[in-house]
Amino acid sequence: MTPTDSDVGSLGAGRGARVGRYLRQYLPTRADYSEVRGSWRADVVAGVTVGVVALPLALAFAITAGLSPQTGLITAIVAGLVAAVFGGSNLQVSGPTGAMAVVLVPIVAHYGAVSVPIVGFLAGLIVLVAAFARVGRVLAFVPWPVIEGFTVGIAVTIFVQQVPGALGVPKPAGSNAAVIAARAVGDSFTHGTAGAIGLVVLVALVMIAAPRIHTKIPGSLIAVVVATVASVALGLEVATIGHLPSSLPLPSLPHASLHAVTQLASAALAVALLASLESLLSAKVADGMTDGPAHDPNRELFGQGLANLAASCFGGMPATGAIARTAVNARAGARTRLSALVHSLVLVLIVFFAGSLVAEIPLAALAGVLMVTAVRMVDLRNVRSVLRSTRSDAVVLVLTAVATVALDLIVAVEIGLAVAAFLALCSVARTATATADPTPFVPEIDGSAEAALLHEHVLVYRLDGALFFGAAQRFLREITAVSGVRVVILRLADLQVLDATGAQALGDIVAELEHHRITVLLKGPRAEHLRTLEAVGVLDRLAHERHVFTSLSDATSHALVHVARSA
Repeated sequence: MTPTDSDVGSLGAGRGARVGRYLRQYLPTRADYSEVRGSWRADVVAGVTVGVVALPLALAFAITAGLSPQTGLITAIVAGLVAAVFGGSNLQVSGPTGAMAVVLVPIVAHYGAVSVPIVGFLAGLIVLVAAFARVGRVLAFVPWPVIEGFTVGIAVTIFVQQVPGALGVPKPAGSNAAVIAARAVGDSFTHGTAGAIGLVVLVALVMIAAPRIHTKIPGSLIAVVVATVASVALGLEVATIGHLPSSLPLPSLPHASLHAVTQLASAALAVALLASLESLLSAKVADGMTDGPAHDPNRELFGQGLANLAASCFGGMPATGAIARTAVNARAGARTRLSALVHSLVLVLIVFFAGSLVAEIPLAALAGVLMVTAVRMVDLRNVRSVLRSTRSDAVVLVLTAVATVALDLIVAVEIGLAVAAFLALCSVARTATATADPTPFVPEIDGSAEAALLHEHVLVYRLDGALFFGAAQRFLREITAVSGVRVVILRLADLQVLDATGAQALGDIVAELEHHRITVLLKGPRAEHLRTLEAVGVLDRLAHERHVFTSLSDATSHALVHVARSA
């Protein structure tokens, strides 16, 4: 029957409705602001607080990455605004972060600052694809030791990156932060600036003292203000931020050739992975600090993807959800996205009305802020907990941290995940056992010669746990070492995991025993395991196709027949 125009139209309308429903789950809704009427005062206060905290960090992270300070401000404003509107968390505050600055350092060194908007734009597209592919929940399964090792490595890297600025020496050549820091220490003996070192110490003291006076005091901002006033009053000859534009640039698409896109693809993938991981981790931290609704991981990725696209069009750097600023937002009493929007507005006002004041901030003061921030990033209690838990977790944490400092963040995460997966498989493999069970009691032949033959020549093995490649060879050695028996019954009902390699090993066991004229009977394989055994050809290696049983009594009776025949 030929479909009519109305049928085709209905089909198209149905598909359109499904696409509309699919897209609506990523778009803002009224529910995002349902609590604003009752919480707007707290949201505004929290937004102002976060904006004040974000100012020095946005400047410092951009400078650390080798970019202009205004790049950090633009990113905090644009990315913070877009991610607040479209993201999946009510409390997330996005912008430049230390982890992203660490990733961008080698990119800027190799390709120049002009490559950063291109990398950010490509990374935004990748994160959007990840959102539509609904991989948000998959990324949430990164092991805790990897996260803690990653955090420790980032903190160490951020700290050592500030050493040249803290000592008042030009940044030495090199790509590894630790090597650069070591060279800067050597240069400081001849070119160091006492004023820069003094400002770093002053910033650290203020930031340590501020929360002891009151927890809501923005220690980093107060420290920068004090250091700036001290520098101007004492006439210190230290490097400052310098001129900042008094307006935001007009948006435009980053211009790039196909060759440039190809060159920067791997860098964009690394940035996208970091943006996804850090944003979801930050949103998860925010969930634990409030009794509000949990974040939507896929919508969070959607928001971060759009935020990176928008920031790149304004000439900004890649952004992620910022754990420190998100935590400040939650502690300040924020309840809705309004606080993150106010945070961006505060930074806009600073650009338009306080640019000349910001220009006088010493770079050494920002180095001090980041050094203290790096130290505070590491939760020693969490690190000790991981190190004391198991040897495997301790190895994963240490390897991830060392790789982060010595190599780069993405390679470090890959190493951490690979080592964690390998150690987890080894742990699962150790739980798998092949246990020799007593020969089943058969009342009908109890005390007879048949019973004696049964107990002497029939061996029952129970396979427990997971029979996969990690345990396969061990099982093969254990079971094929039997002697003096004529029938082996393999009980498979308690086997939890059976992959193709495990099934192949089981087939080798069967073939080896049958080669020594020992009949093998299989009892109780699960339906899904039976399909794997059939696919691998294990059942073809049995002496007879009927040597697979669902009950142990039937298998025992059949074993007795074989023993009697060979007696």
